[in-house]
This record gives sequence, C-alpha cells and structure tokens, in this order.
Amino acid sequence: MENSQHHWSRRKFIAAMGGAGAFVFINPFSSWTDFSAKDDKIARIVSKTFGIDTHNHVDVPLILSELPGPKLDLRGEIKKSGLSGIVMTFPVDYQKLTEKGQAYDRFLNGLTAMDQVLEDNSMKRALNLADLEEAKRAKTPIVIQSVEGGHFLEGKIERLKVAYDRGLRHFGLLHDNDASVPLGDVFTNPPQWGGLTAFGAEVVRECERLGILIDLSHCDNNTINAVLKIAKKPVLVSHSGLNTRLGNNEMMSKMMLPRLISKEQAKIVAGNGGVIGVWTHLAEKPSDFAENIKAMVGVVGIDHVAIGTDTKMTPAYHSPNDNWGQSQNKPKQNKNTDKDHQSEQNSGKQQQKHIEKTTNTNWADQKRGFYYSVVESLLNAGFSENAIGKIGGGNYCRIFGEATDHKN
Repeated sequence: MENSQHHWSRRKFIAAMGGAGAFVFINPFSSWTDFSAKDDKIARIVSKTFGIDTHNHVDVPLILSELPGPKLDLRGEIKKSGLSGIVMTFPVDYQKLTEKGQAYDRFLNGLTAMDQVLEDNSMKRALNLADLEEAKRAKTPIVIQSVEGGHFLEGKIERLKVAYDRGLRHFGLLHDNDASVPLGDVFTNPPQWGGLTAFGAEVVRECERLGILIDLSHCDNNTINAVLKIAKKPVLVSHSGLNTRLGNNEMMSKMMLPRLISKEQAKIVAGNGGVIGVWTHLAEKPSDFAENIKAMVGVVGIDHVAIGTDTKMTPAYHSPNDNWGQSQNKPKQNKNTDKDHQSEQNSGKQQQKHIEKTTNTNWADQKRGFYYSVVESLLNAGFSENAIGKIGGGNYCRIFGEATDHKN
C-alpha cells in the first residue's frame, strides 16, 4: 500500500524531499499539540506530520458594503483541528454574476476580507514551501490562498499577476458555472467547449510561470487530460473521491456522483505526478473517510493522495442578498408531481445541512478535532505513521513546493 505505482512520480518525490523529507516530518516538540491527549500516539503523529486540508472554505463577504465581515476565530479552529494549515478558498459565482467586472470586484473584496481575518488572527499566507515549514516550526497555523474558479479573470490574463501579488498560490481553474470567458468544461454541466479552451491553456501556462499550483477539481475528464498535456509540473484535484465509493446516503450519493472521479481517470492524474484530495462527503464517520482514502491509495499509490475536505473551518457567512448554492446554469426541475417536488425539497435540505457543517463538527460522533480524528481512523485502517504523513500533508507539500519553486 505504501509503494508508488508510478516510477516518474517517485523520482520527483525523492528529488523534492531533498534527501531530508523536512516537509513530511517535523520535530514533534515544535508543534502546538496538547500531549495530555488520551492517546499519545495520535498526538505524536499529529505533531510530527504536516496536516493540510487542500480545500477548505472560509466564508467572507464579497460585496464592498459588507466588508470586513464578522470576526472569525480561524486560528483557534485550525489549532483545534490539529491541522498545520489549510488551503483557504472562496468562489465568486455562488451569487449569479450579472454584469462585467462584478466577478473581479468580488474577488478583490474577498481577498481584502481575508486580509482582515488573517490580521485579526495574527496569521499569514504561505507563499512557498519554506513558509509552511517555518510556520510549523513556529507552532503557528498558516493558510495557502486559493480561489475556486477563474471567473475573476474575465479573459484578462494579467489579472493572474495581480492575484499572485495579493498572495494567491493555489488556483482552481473551474467552479460550478462558466466564466464569462470560459476556461474549460465543468463536470456537472453539459460539455460545451471540447475540454480546455485556448484561454484556459493560457491560464495554465501563466500559473506555472508565476508559481501557482493548478487545481483541476470541477473539470471534466477532457479538460483535465488537456491540462496534463501542457502542464510541466504536477497538478492537484483537491476535493473528490472514487465513483465506486458512494456511501449509504442515497440522496447525497446521487447529488455527488458527477463530482467523483473514476479509477481510470485517477490513474491518469497520478501518472502525471498529480495528487488527489479525498473529501469527507459520503463518509458518515471518520472510519468511512479512512476507508475512502484507503480505496484511493489502492488505485493510485500512497504518493498521490491527500485530504481535501470541502468543508468550512469557520461558520458560514450569508450575505443579506444571498442566493447561495443556486447555480446560474442549473436546469429547472420537473415539479409535475408531489413526489418530484418533495424529492427536490429533501435534496435542498440535505445540501443545506452539509453546507452548515464546519471542519471540526463534520461527523456526528466526532470527539476530537478533525485531524486527530483522521489520524486515529487511518491508524485503525492499517496505515503506518509514514503513510499518514504523506496523506496528511506531505504529498500536498511536495507538489506545492514544486509549483512555487522558480528554480524548477
């Protein structure tokens, strides 16, 4: 289970480790971990390893009049979770985009709101691997800034440099709705662009030139494969799961199925050195999550799996004008029968329940912080400490380091 299935990625992994593997394991006494925990082994692993959630939402207002937004205990929640840091992301297309420039304004407002959150919590953004390592040594949680979807570009490639200068180091190419100048086909929408568009390819190349990690979640297979043909560095699919692991909730399974990845496609991503983040959806308890991770490792190898929860570290924020979750491209449902209407209502309630969960309250029987719970479950599932270090954050750190290293 701990042997990579692809020699290319292993060679890149060893080279990125620099012989020491400093980004996988850190002196346990450099952590903020509370060693009075009942199980010292779990606490020790949490302390020694990087725990990185590769896709975590921190809700902030995107409208200028609503800034700076509510006070958030981001630092406290990350420490409680046991994670070393999170990829802090936000989309701009949850509320329908109706006019030119609106997406860019929301993007800049979101970054400004996040600036304030970080200042209030005495935290900073990681701009490279060295920042992640230093934060771990300093016992300080840290974030990697991301955005989910290239809507803010509006066809203007120079805006990537603006985003980079504001601290963006992780870029989700697509989200639920097409950008005004599309970058590729979204996996939950009917294909329109034949995969990656010419502008999408330009964005991929510019991200690599600047030093931004490319995230292909929400991309259909044609888009992913087109990116892999031109990308010179490993990419990430930050939040997904195998489409053979549907869980026990039929309604959630049906809703999430288009967002899951096949074994064949997962192997293609891993074969190019990429990493796939397994989300907590369709896992009703930590042990289910560990089994979903185990299944992914069985397909792509230990060097290509990460944790990408798609949860919220802090409480949800709702704009007074919010139409959150209503995709502007979502087709109208057939409400001709009471049964259909009731099914739609139940699906909406299920999705809203999922939305309101936070990372540290994700499971009903969760007695520890998030990463503590995951480490415990991975141990119970048969993973070694070394394997947990790779899944927990080592694999993400490897490709983040490669993406942001201008020497490569």
